Amino acid sequence: MHPMLNTAVKAARKAGHLINKAILDPTKIQIMRKDKTDYVTNIDKECEREIIDILAKAYPRHTIVAEESTDASTLEEKLQNQGEYTWLIDPIDGTTNFIHDFPFYSVSIGLLRNGRVHQAVVYDPHRDELFCASEGRGAYLNNKRIRVSSREQLQFSLITTGFPTQNTQINDFYSDKLQIFLDAEVNFRRTGSAALDLCYVAAGRSDGFFEKGLKAWDIAAGSLLVKEAGGFISDFNSNQSYLCLGEVIASNPKLFPVISKVLASGKT
Repeated sequence: MHPMLNTAVKAARKAGHLINKAILDPTKIQIMRKDKTDYVTNIDKECEREIIDILAKAYPRHTIVAEESTDASTLEEKLQNQGEYTWLIDPIDGTTNFIHDFPFYSVSIGLLRNGRVHQAVVYDPHRDELFCASEGRGAYLNNKRIRVSSREQLQFSLITTGFPTQNTQINDFYSDKLQIFLDAEVNFRRTGSAALDLCYVAAGRSDGFFEKGLKAWDIAAGSLLVKEAGGFISDFNSNQSYLCLGEVIASNPKLFPVISKVLASGKT
C-alpha cells in the first residue's frame, strides 16, 4: 500500500471508530443546522479534527481542505490555487443518515497531486468496508480487487442519485431527467452518501450514479475508485471538471454514453 494511502486509511479508521462509538450512545450526538436543510454534528467536527491531525503530522507541507473547516464559497479558489498535494476530506458523508442511525454514511478522504486524484479512501464504519485506490494501481474493497458492472442496457439497471432539496432549479432538472429514466425501466435508489454511491459503482453493486450540487470533498475519493475499477466518470458535459462544478456522472463503460446522453439532451 502506498504510504500516503496507508496514512489516509489510518485516519479514516480513527474517524470510523469515533462514529461507531457515538452511535452506541446517541445522547452524546449534538446536532447543529448549517442552513435550511443541511446539518452538522459534534461528531463530524471531532472526526475532522482527528483526520486533519493525523494527516498534518505525517505531511505538514500538504494543503488540507475539509468540509467543516472550509468556507464552501472559497472551495473553487482553493482548488485552482493548490500546491502539489491537497487533501479533500468529508468526515461524515451522509450526516443526515448518521443523525437518524440510517446505516449509509462514510468517511471520505482523497488526495490530489497537481490537481489529479492520486489516493482515495472511503470507509463505511457500519459495515467495516474499506474502499481504497491508488492512481494506476486498481481499486479495492477490504483488500480484494473490485470492478464495475458489465450491464449493457438501461432497462432493469440499478442507478443511484441524490438531489439537494433546497435548490428549486436543480429539482426542476431532476423532475425532467428522472422521468426519462423511469420510462426506460431503470431502478433508482437515493441513498444520501455520494461517496458510497461512487464506491458502489466501482464495486459493481450499482450500474451508475449521477448527482448535481455536490462539493469536491464528496466526489474526490470515489471518483478515483470508479476509474481504477474500470469505470467512466465525468461532469454533465462529458468533461473532467466535476470537482469544481460539483456534478458527476459515473458508470461502467457500456452504460456511460446513454446515461450521459439523457442528462445532456433528455433523450435515450
